[in-house]
Amino acid sequence: MQTGSTPQDDRTDDSAPGGSGTQARGASGALLPEIWMQEGAKRVELELARLLCAEHDGETELMAAMRYATLHGGKRTRALLCLAAGALADTPAHMLDDVAAAIEMMHACTLVHDDLPAMDDDVLRRGLPTVHVKFGEATAILVGDALQAHAFLTLASLDAPPDNRIALVRELAQAVSAEGAAGGQAMDLSLVGKHVELDRIVAMHRMKSGALVRASVRMGALCAVVDDAAHAALYCALDHYSACFGLALQVIDDILDVTADTAALGKTPGKDVAAQKPTCASIMGLQAARQFALDLLRDAGEAITPLGPRTERLAQILQRANAYLFKHAPSA
Repeated sequence: MQTGSTPQDDRTDDSAPGGSGTQARGASGALLPEIWMQEGAKRVELELARLLCAEHDGETELMAAMRYATLHGGKRTRALLCLAAGALADTPAHMLDDVAAAIEMMHACTLVHDDLPAMDDDVLRRGLPTVHVKFGEATAILVGDALQAHAFLTLASLDAPPDNRIALVRELAQAVSAEGAAGGQAMDLSLVGKHVELDRIVAMHRMKSGALVRASVRMGALCAVVDDAAHAALYCALDHYSACFGLALQVIDDILDVTADTAALGKTPGKDVAAQKPTCASIMGLQAARQFALDLLRDAGEAITPLGPRTERLAQILQRANAYLFKHAPSA
């Protein structure tokens, strides 16, 4: 069920659903992935900068640290998933920008907390010192807490019907709950130094990183289309897509931890081995893990095929992940 259209505001010149401006298509009419992804990421970046206003910093470094955690790079994969699913559901572009910004705040929150000494204890993120290294551990904890709060404030303030706002808040909360990212991180920590079966690693990945990927896809659609019996086929396809893609992303990350350097990763390579963390790569071997990731990306593409040509953006995100894997972890 479509909601009423929301008037376009002055934050973007792109009024088409999902932000699909004419400049994103070539002379043949084909969608150009490098254009819409760059434009979409830029819009979300601008919205993050607006929502996390430096003028609010007062006498502390908290907002500066929040901006540092959120605005300094990243592939914006989750934001792009939201934009791509929103285009499929005819969600107005400006509404998607806010939702995608909330998702990126929450993603940044999980990264800041994961990097803490009590968690994964990493000193690099996106090629820069992690937040606790630059601003101190106490500020880093507060950054994660505040980013989570600002993500929900952004969703609660959306120019959307109340039922849509509630659905979006519920979806994001579920993604980072004990059944999502928080539970996945707890499981990850509990598996250090242990010999475990592959299915436990897969279950952990689906919670720790996969739940937020799933939410990113669903939230793009939930802005405009309710998840009810009339739209069961749509959400079933999107959930299958995101389950496969979310797991593929983590398998690729496991592989690159072994094969890539700091410049490619933007963080410290070899951390999983050093920390004695079981991963898909360590259990399956690199080549089998690589094929597993490719199979998952293929399955994700097949999941959305029945939805027709409007899934073009979602399919192009899969193609980008394929290309990234081939570039940084070529077959032996």
